[in-house]
Amino acid sequence: MSFSCPLCHQPLAQVKSSFVCPQRHQFDVAKEGYVNLLPVQHKRSRDPGDSPQMMQARRAFLDAGHYQPLRDAIVDALARLPDGRAATVLDIGCGEGYYTHAFADALPEAAVFGLDVARVAVKAAAKRYPQVSFCVASSHRLPFADAGMDAVVRIYAPCKAEELARVVKPGGWVITATPGPRHLMALKGLIYDEVRLHAPYAEQLTGFTLRQDLALGYEMQLSGSEAVALLQMTPFAWRAKPEVWQQLAERETFSCQTDFSVHLWQRTP
Repeated sequence: MSFSCPLCHQPLAQVKSSFVCPQRHQFDVAKEGYVNLLPVQHKRSRDPGDSPQMMQARRAFLDAGHYQPLRDAIVDALARLPDGRAATVLDIGCGEGYYTHAFADALPEAAVFGLDVARVAVKAAAKRYPQVSFCVASSHRLPFADAGMDAVVRIYAPCKAEELARVVKPGGWVITATPGPRHLMALKGLIYDEVRLHAPYAEQLTGFTLRQDLALGYEMQLSGSEAVALLQMTPFAWRAKPEVWQQLAERETFSCQTDFSVHLWQRTP
């Protein structure tokens, strides 16, 4: 299992430090070990995805272990798939690889791929986790062959259902994680005058059957710097006033509730 060309969709073969397709489209492997499969005509901005500051904040927060229960739940779901362990796994929106490398460690015989549109995040991931094949690519144009994946993990990341149905094998799996109704309510309360619950999960994946759903929630006790990092890695950051940032930074502790919804979808045979 390897990548496919984002321009002509034919298989890419690695030749020394490049990936080349039969049409001679060539994509060089960066010194960190990832490959950029996001052609300029597919970009919506010069540097799409998270900024270096957002990536660094997310890495610091995740490395502190605050979302490890979510990671453990998804690792467990992958290991317990009813048709055996997945041989090919894709993490869409992999960021700096916090979740992806855990999938590879739990499934040492699997080919694990990480994909994100943010080059700065993929660069950091590839440098730190050489056991994963990382690429810069669009989640709406997955650079993989039809029916090549046993499992796809999608934590918050967007992706068209048609693309998921195309790359997942018949009988294969998609595992999604989304915010539950009360996710980060304490943080939202500092930013919005009226705090609303997240809308109930209502996604439908055409071509898939929902087999299992899991609600996961727990209280986090954060330091002021960790609370700032959490805010910086969320969409709420754009709405937060300067006094909110200062208030969080000065807190000795900040208690914040998590609420995750994890769903297991099986590809219709």
